[in-house]
Amino acid sequence: MLILWISKMFSSALLVFSLVQLCPALPVSQKHLLSCCDSADPVDNCLYTTQSSEAEAEMSTGNLVPTHFPARRAAQVALHYINTRHGSPFKVFGLQQVHEARAQEVAGGGRKYYLDFSVVDWASEGSAAFRCSAEVFFPRRDEAAPPEVQCSCEALQHINCTAEETAFYRKYSEAEHAVTAHNIPGNYGNMTEEMKPFWHLARVASSFIMLRESTENTEFNMAQVASVAQQANLEEQLMLKYHVLLHDMPSQEIIHWKLSMSWSPNEGVRVMETELQPKCPHAMPPKSTEPVSSSSALN
Repeated sequence: MLILWISKMFSSALLVFSLVQLCPALPVSQKHLLSCCDSADPVDNCLYTTQSSEAEAEMSTGNLVPTHFPARRAAQVALHYINTRHGSPFKVFGLQQVHEARAQEVAGGGRKYYLDFSVVDWASEGSAAFRCSAEVFFPRRDEAAPPEVQCSCEALQHINCTAEETAFYRKYSEAEHAVTAHNIPGNYGNMTEEMKPFWHLARVASSFIMLRESTENTEFNMAQVASVAQQANLEEQLMLKYHVLLHDMPSQEIIHWKLSMSWSPNEGVRVMETELQPKCPHAMPPKSTEPVSSSSALN
C-alpha cells in the first residue's frame, strides 16, 4: 500500500510539473494587462496595453522610409487634421499612401515631420486620390501638448456635397423620432446605408480627439461606434451623442470615449464635450475642459 501511495503522489507531482511547463510566466513586456474586462464591452474581449517595441524605439531623423511607423504615424496625424477641417456626413478621409517623409530635431526640443502623402474619400466609392503636403510638429514628451499641424490639400476644396448634406440635414432635423443605434459596424463589419452618414460624423468628431491625443508613440484610428443618440436640435444644429472606440495600433489598446457634437451644412462639425471612459467600471474618467475646435463645410 505504501508503494502504491508513493506512486500516486509521484504521478500527481509529475502532472503539476507538466502543467507549469505548458503555462510559463508572462515576460516582463507582457505584464501590463488590463486589470478587468467588461463583459458588456462591444469589443467583447480583454484589452492589452503592452507597448510596441517599434514605438519605443528612437525615432529617426532625415529621410524616412514612407511605409515605416514614424512616417505613417505622422501622416495619420495630418489626416486627423484634414478630417476636422473638411469632414462631413458625406466626406471622411483615409490615408492612401505616404510618398515622401523627412524628420528633423527642432531646437528647444521636439521633432518636425515634412510629409508628401495621398488621401482618399472613404465616403465616396471609387474616389480619386488627393495629394497633400503637411508639416507635423510633436512637442517634447514632458510638455504634454498636442501636435501642431500645417497642411495643404487644395483639391479638397473642390469637393461639393451640398445637395446630399442639405437633404440629410432636413430629413433628420424634421424627423418625428430621434435616431439611436448601437455597434456600427456590427461584429461582421456590416453597416446599413442609413447609418453610414452617422458613422462618418463619428469618424470626423473622433478626429478632434485623435488629433489632440496623438504623440510620437501612437497611431489612432476609430474602430467602432458603440452607440449614437440624437438629441434635440439646438440653434439649427443636429445634436448627437456618441460612444466611440478608438484603436491605438502600436499598443493594440482600445480606448473608449464619449463625445457630444453638432453638425449642419453651414457650420460643419463642432465637438462640445469629450469624456474618456474608464478601463474598469470603478474608475473615474477625467473630463476634458479645454475647448475643441470645429470644422466648417465652407473651408
